Amino acid sequence: MTPDATLRLAAARLLVYPDERMYQQLPLVRELSEALDGGPDGHLAAFLAYVDGERPLDLAAHHTTVFDTRNRRCPYLTWWTDGDTRNRGLSLVRVKQVYREHGLAFGSEELPDYLPVMLEFAALEPAAGTELLQEHRAGLELLRLALTEHGTPYAHLLQAVCATLPGPSPATREEAKALARQGPPRESVGLEPLGPGIELPWPTLPERTPA
Repeated sequence: MTPDATLRLAAARLLVYPDERMYQQLPLVRELSEALDGGPDGHLAAFLAYVDGERPLDLAAHHTTVFDTRNRRCPYLTWWTDGDTRNRGLSLVRVKQVYREHGLAFGSEELPDYLPVMLEFAALEPAAGTELLQEHRAGLELLRLALTEHGTPYAHLLQAVCATLPGPSPATREEAKALARQGPPRESVGLEPLGPGIELPWPTLPERTPA
């Protein structure tokens, strides 16, 4: 597994709601972090240190507060560009199609654009995963900027993930929104998204379909 794939897998396991299963995964995530030898820029190690210093109930409450659609910190990437328009349904179908084209049957109760799910795919299929994340980079970078502005340690994970993608990250929201405008035309680009709050359960890694 490449360093970028290793980091994406670790970030996927840490971005989910911190329930018992997440804590069971922590030894694996620590092994992945050690394999990275602190890179990139120690963001993964910094977040793990934060987890070590928090009580589980406090970390769970923080996660729920941070990933709140009403405050525009949504981990569903098509939400950033499509909002609650019918275009989002088409975008979700597109993401599922990418999984299917690489022999992965998406069987999760989560939506396919849920960031931890997309990162798991990007760890399994680095080339296709990078391309998919690049397609949704506007949302990814807007989430990174929102988490950084909020001051949450979860920003470490987004900063690390964005560093695995080609080119520099946008420094402002305006630059991030410009990424969406560079993509294919849309019926409506909802960079002022709407929607209810979201509770984030554990994602199901897509399972490979038989050949």
